[in-house]
Amino acid sequence: MSQSLNISDKFKEFDTNKNRLFVANKPSNISSNHFLSKLKRKYGVKKAGFSGTLDPFASGCLIVAFGSYTKFFRFLDKTPKIYEATIWIGATSQSGDNENITEVKDILPFDMSLIKATIKNLKGELEFTPPKFSAKKIDGKRAYNLARSGANFELKKCKMSVYSCEILNYCHPFLSLRLSVSEGAYIRSYAELFSQKLKVPATLSSLKRLSEGAFKFENEKALNPLNFLNLKENFYNGRKEDILLGTKLDINKFKFQDNGEYILNLGEMHAIIEIKNSKINYLWNRIEI
Repeated sequence: MSQSLNISDKFKEFDTNKNRLFVANKPSNISSNHFLSKLKRKYGVKKAGFSGTLDPFASGCLIVAFGSYTKFFRFLDKTPKIYEATIWIGATSQSGDNENITEVKDILPFDMSLIKATIKNLKGELEFTPPKFSAKKIDGKRAYNLARSGANFELKKCKMSVYSCEILNYCHPFLSLRLSVSEGAYIRSYAELFSQKLKVPATLSSLKRLSEGAFKFENEKALNPLNFLNLKENFYNGRKEDILLGTKLDINKFKFQDNGEYILNLGEMHAIIEIKNSKINYLWNRIEI
């Protein structure tokens, strides 16, 4: 028992008071990076990050972490993502939103039955081309920077899943929707697919992210990361000190031995491991919650 306590004390390498996971409510007309800088000043922290960039014109749920908790981002369960979006029918924008609008056409209102049929056809797995004004990288450079500089480039086609889409209001030329989508989805690209179906120009005039998985804005309340992980808990029948010391582990001492990523509860600490082809890899060790 004393050995275990000594090892735990040895690996307290950071101030846990500076580790925090929470949801912030990003306002529109500010970049996610600029908003994060404001949060860092507000809380007096140096190391911080966010998961899932929101475009400057968009608002809503932004998952933020301070300190070492930024390492949790890759393990979080963030599906489905829920958005409220308004499509401006008749408007053309190079960026697919309410910025860079080049033309607005006066288009007659559509019958609601046609709107509903179009929405119904835009469910399930959809193939799309990401917006050139996006955070996608081309040879290490952000696509939006290349687009702003006038560079000529193409983005590879991607796929997204639209689980549901509810029509909130249609007051021509504005159509408001609530969408439930997979990670990696672009609502601007959804609006583009919508415009292609109706054969008219259209762009987003507003976008708000309501939630990501179980993450939603609750006044920046500190969250327990263990409640939001996309990981299965595994159990090790050997000495937990072996894990804390990062030694080689025996696959036969684990309850679950299938390939995958797992979290281990070590009492005062946790560890995240990967099992691949009967080999154990440490992904993150000596995690203090």
